[in-house]
Amino acid sequence: MAGSIVHVAAAVIRNADNQILIARRSKEQHQGGLWEFPGGKVEAGEPVTVALQRELHEELGICVSACRPLIQIPYHYPDKSVLLDVFEVTAFRGQAWGREGQPISWVDPQSLENYRFPAANKPILDACLLPQKIAVTPFNLDYSKVISYIERVALQGADALMLRLNGISDVSELENKAINLVRSVQRFCEDKGLFLSVNTSCDIGNLLGLDAIHLTAERLKSLTSREEFSGRWLSASTHDRYEVDEAVGVGLNFVTLSPVCETRSHPGAKVLGWSLFSEIVSEASVPVYALGGVHLNDLGSAHNFGAQGIAAINAWVK
Repeated sequence: MAGSIVHVAAAVIRNADNQILIARRSKEQHQGGLWEFPGGKVEAGEPVTVALQRELHEELGICVSACRPLIQIPYHYPDKSVLLDVFEVTAFRGQAWGREGQPISWVDPQSLENYRFPAANKPILDACLLPQKIAVTPFNLDYSKVISYIERVALQGADALMLRLNGISDVSELENKAINLVRSVQRFCEDKGLFLSVNTSCDIGNLLGLDAIHLTAERLKSLTSREEFSGRWLSASTHDRYEVDEAVGVGLNFVTLSPVCETRSHPGAKVLGWSLFSEIVSEASVPVYALGGVHLNDLGSAHNFGAQGIAAINAWVK
């Protein structure tokens, strides 16, 4: 591995139509010809946000007026190591254009996967597509009450649901009642535009043709390859830096990290606290959700500590 790590400030820039700006690298650059999220090198001693503002003005002619941390990605190419410090820019002044002659394009988030990006950008693509507020169904929620629960949490601002298939550990225990529930929830979430992940095994996820599943920490430990699940989104519950590293190593798309604070569902459990949570997140190269004792009004704090968003159980239960 050659040289030291190059620190880069990068931006996911959204316009009023929720489109995201991407730019094509010149053929002469490292990873030339591929599309990227705009930004550039952080100079020695330069605050990251200052570097971000400078680079976006130099490259695109815009002045950033509102941004937040999105994700940090350490990545090692065979010939170069980079640390991508990525921010989401939600407000700016000026009209973006390629001041350095680079082609730019405003793209709907769902279309980003049609473009070729450097390998280090894969977690940024995931972060662009993932929701911010996940409602996790309670442990003891009766199947007959799931749809009414989703209706309530959607009204409270949830943009994703994590559905537990309680009491089902493998395919042999999967009955029509559970299958029918999943199909009903899929239809509801699709109609409401909610991201849906089912807390289950890879085998069950594949059998049901699910697009997203969430593994318990125990299932994560037994996972040997990302290829065990054929869907787009594979995530897992983690509780410390070692489990997060395990999830990253096997190629998961995102994780929940818990418990951040004291929680009713796991009384007496050792909590991470926001400081340690932030430290672990800064070393992770996948989006991380804060889970455990978090409230709906903690979203801004979670963002500031590096989280993709929040996942909660009891915060939605009124």
